[in-house]
Amino acid sequence: MTALADTTCTTDTPALLPVVGSDTLVPLVDGRSVPYANLDVAASAPALRAVADRVTEVLPLYASVHRGAGYLSQVSTALYEAARARIGAFVGARGDDVTVVTRNTTDSLNLLAGCVPENPDGTPGRVLVLDVEHHANLLPWQRAGGATVLAGGTSVAESLSGLRTELGRLDYALLAVTGASNVTGEALPVAEVVRIAHDAGTRVVLDGAQLVPHRGFSLAGTGADYVAFSGHKTYAPFGAGALVGRRDWLDAGTPYLAGGGAVRQVRVDGTQWQAAPARHEAGSPNVVGAVALAAACDALATIDPADLHAHESALRAALVDGLAEIDGVRVVTVWPDAADPVGVVTFSVTGHDPGLVAAYLSAEHGIGVRDGRFCAHPLLARLGYDAGAIRASVGVGTTGAEVARLVAGVRAYVEHGPSVRYAVVDGCWTVVDDPRPVPAGSGLEGLFATAAAGFLADAAGCGPAD
Repeated sequence: MTALADTTCTTDTPALLPVVGSDTLVPLVDGRSVPYANLDVAASAPALRAVADRVTEVLPLYASVHRGAGYLSQVSTALYEAARARIGAFVGARGDDVTVVTRNTTDSLNLLAGCVPENPDGTPGRVLVLDVEHHANLLPWQRAGGATVLAGGTSVAESLSGLRTELGRLDYALLAVTGASNVTGEALPVAEVVRIAHDAGTRVVLDGAQLVPHRGFSLAGTGADYVAFSGHKTYAPFGAGALVGRRDWLDAGTPYLAGGGAVRQVRVDGTQWQAAPARHEAGSPNVVGAVALAAACDALATIDPADLHAHESALRAALVDGLAEIDGVRVVTVWPDAADPVGVVTFSVTGHDPGLVAAYLSAEHGIGVRDGRFCAHPLLARLGYDAGAIRASVGVGTTGAEVARLVAGVRAYVEHGPSVRYAVVDGCWTVVDDPRPVPAGSGLEGLFATAAAGFLADAAGCGPAD
């Protein structure tokens, strides 16, 4: 386990675990190449070295899963089911909980939306969400019907009071709440939210996309009914995620996909479906992705929770304090009184387009950040950031030197401005006549930008409003 002497972040603060790509060099517009500072971990975290090594180890063993008589099929099945067990254990699954392997948090929450029981009159079961949610924890409930979106308060206490009042007003089947905001890293106290909901007879699903990799989480410890999280945010970007929680709704809910593996018996006049998790895992499963996610869970579990907390809290404090000292820079908050936010910090530079700032940091400093509305449009609108903002996020592979580079880069932008010309192309800020080469053999052409070339920010649904 890694031991930290204190919680002070310095340029010497090391990463907690090695990640793939930490030594990757990226070109700058002045012709230099520098190590990439990946401060966009909240979007997709790099693979842990231990995860990449595990994937390399199991690839020669990969074969068909379930019902295969061959030796490697049996090995792959064992690998997959063992991964399922370890994923569930990592989030404190209770003995009677079920772990469904999905693609990501969005996939998990859409799956659960099809399992919320109907009301006695046949109408969709009521689901309560706050307006602070990522679209993944908002749109599935709206599409399923029966969703009520409650505006969050300006403080934790006010938000908890609002939840208590609304849960007492109507019979809600489910409360869907974030474990940590993907915009600010802040959250309501999970155990208290669960108590309030359970007192009203309402179940709770936690969007754990940002919480699980950064603070850990336990279903048994908090009493929450379900948690959804993503491998690509848990240092396992190999296409797997998970939904873990109480079996009864998952056993009775509509099968997420109709197909092989989800059924007991098929006849032309009807189908008998499996119980969960097979009920919701039709088709050939992502064995390698599940193994990768389990490996990430195992690696994160080796870190002393106190060290994980100290490392990320120190990096976050250095970000917030450093940015606050720069004229015109404003750090975004939802609940200033929120305890223990994770390492996600969103900020704005007064009078400057967020996309331009992000493009500048990439082209002139080799720093990756996020800009836009972060798939949290209602929250950004309520906070007055309809034009978007800039987000920096850290993780176990982040160093103090990378945080210092970002603060210095933002300061240089404010004090001196860009050294080259930028223009908006296909909705994205790009360097005019960008001299940076594309990676050899990548097949890419054209300019670098804050979004994929040719992919409009509006098409992503997360760019600034018109």
